Amino acid sequence: MQKLVRGVRHFQLNVFSKQRELFEELAEGQTPEVLFITCSDSRLDPNLLTQSKPGDVFIMRNAGNIIPAYGPQQTGESGSIEFAVAALRVRDIIICGHSHCGAMKGVLKPDALAEMPAVAGWLQQANSTRKIMSENYSHLEGDALLNATIQENVLAQIENIKTHPIVAARLASGDLNIHGWVYKFETGEVFSYDTQEQQFVQLAEKTITRDVVKRRLMTGV
Repeated sequence: MQKLVRGVRHFQLNVFSKQRELFEELAEGQTPEVLFITCSDSRLDPNLLTQSKPGDVFIMRNAGNIIPAYGPQQTGESGSIEFAVAALRVRDIIICGHSHCGAMKGVLKPDALAEMPAVAGWLQQANSTRKIMSENYSHLEGDALLNATIQENVLAQIENIKTHPIVAARLASGDLNIHGWVYKFETGEVFSYDTQEQQFVQLAEKTITRDVVKRRLMTGV
């Protein structure tokens, strides 16, 4: 805890003071262009990864970067998505998974969560990912299976977010883009789903495409 307190003091003395004008502008409101949905994992820092400034990115995090499909029982995720898309008018949504994801390990081995019923209950929201893996990836095991699960889950959550009415409406109008990313901790690489290649490829400007329509996975990511 003391480390965090020292960090706050450093921020106030050495960071805030040099960017006071930016923070004063942010006090008047926010205009982020991107909704960044990712895992709660402490090893992933969206602002550090994207080198974005305060106010650039609206961030939503939970275990497994899961987006429940739209339904009568609204969740915090539903509210955050609706606010970002309807009120803030973000133009891009990024759903970002990551290597070594503990939530995806739980999806593959739900019995290991017997002592964490709340976690097990939450991960039921990823049952479509679990079903995809059991029916299509029985030939994989170990890291290859986990990597494929991480990628399939990103694609599954893209399908889920499209069930949200405000997202569907903005997609239909052509002024909203959805991107699927996977971040690899140990190398710093980011892989983006490319609809032309039909697989996750290393992120570059040309890989930023409008939407995900097909899938082919790289189990080595």
